Amino acid sequence: MSLRRVVISGGGTGGHIFPAIAIANEIKAQHPDCEFLFIGANGKMEMEKVPQAGYNIVGLDVAGLKRSLSPKNIMILIKFLRSSSKAKKIIKKFNPDVAIGVGGYASAPTLKAAAKLGITTIVQEQNSFAGLTNKMLGKNAKKVCVAYEGMERFFDKSKIEITGNPVRSNVVQIEGKRDQAINHFNLDPSKKTLLILGGSLGARTINQSVQKEIDNWGAANIQILWQCGKFYADDLQAFMKANPKAHVKLHPFIMEMDLAYAAADVIVSRAGAISVSEICIVGKPAIFVPSPNVAEDHQTKNALALVKNEAAIMVTDAEAPSKLGTTVIELLNNSDKCAQLSQKISEMGKPNATKDIVKIIEVSAS
Repeated sequence: MSLRRVVISGGGTGGHIFPAIAIANEIKAQHPDCEFLFIGANGKMEMEKVPQAGYNIVGLDVAGLKRSLSPKNIMILIKFLRSSSKAKKIIKKFNPDVAIGVGGYASAPTLKAAAKLGITTIVQEQNSFAGLTNKMLGKNAKKVCVAYEGMERFFDKSKIEITGNPVRSNVVQIEGKRDQAINHFNLDPSKKTLLILGGSLGARTINQSVQKEIDNWGAANIQILWQCGKFYADDLQAFMKANPKAHVKLHPFIMEMDLAYAAADVIVSRAGAISVSEICIVGKPAIFVPSPNVAEDHQTKNALALVKNEAAIMVTDAEAPSKLGTTVIELLNNSDKCAQLSQKISEMGKPNATKDIVKIIEVSAS
């Protein structure tokens, strides 16, 4: 069918926002006349990133429940009820063919309102351990698109479609870009390149571990392309000024991720679902350091799904200060291990995920 109007809701982090934008871009490519409305949470990252991608977004005053008994939950519930009422009015006026939830605070009132209005809803779950919001929304969804096996623990098996995660197509197109990448980041083509990714906001433990190991990695002839996160940028720029001889290119945020992936010989990354999916598609050897500060420890579960297939190495957050340095050097010095990891992780990539999700949306909305 031809999609005319689509609502996409969710956000909070790049791990929710970028899949949402990837889905919208693919729908737009196939249905150029389709109208889109994103619904996000006021004050969150999506209110900036979605308009930058060229889409309209409206915000709800919604927040997540505190997991401990907290009086703040009363106000959060009041906000949720108000947001549900606002979402219902927005959806009624926009009258979409389908509402898609990608996880994050805003998707709960949005998809609940859409379902009550009889509009088809689709849930896209990025992680190997489903979030609380998506588990709830999956009960009324027509289909749930997932990236990992075994998700019938969280959703009705008849609704599950294993598609992989939608990733930005421009980010994973790295073929033939290595020379351009080396030039773009002003790297030395004779050195091995270690790409450090702590997610869109940065990762304290990874950053501290890199600081600790910079001299050792330099002595091993390793250069570092380092996305440190905006929260840590000022302190780390001061650190780099005090270490001017280090072979490091420091960036608060890397926009040209295709070139960063193209330049990398080995990647150290948090194990957010979208980072994992992108690294699988680009097929680079990776050491994952899962964040312990996420719901249900889902990043560890994402990383373990690769480790059990011998497709990646995992170093826990607690181990990183003592183990990350030597693990990086050992891997970069072992070309056979790099080749094995590269092959195995590539086998787990799903480059057609976004197209497959859009097909499911089309069929579900018809």
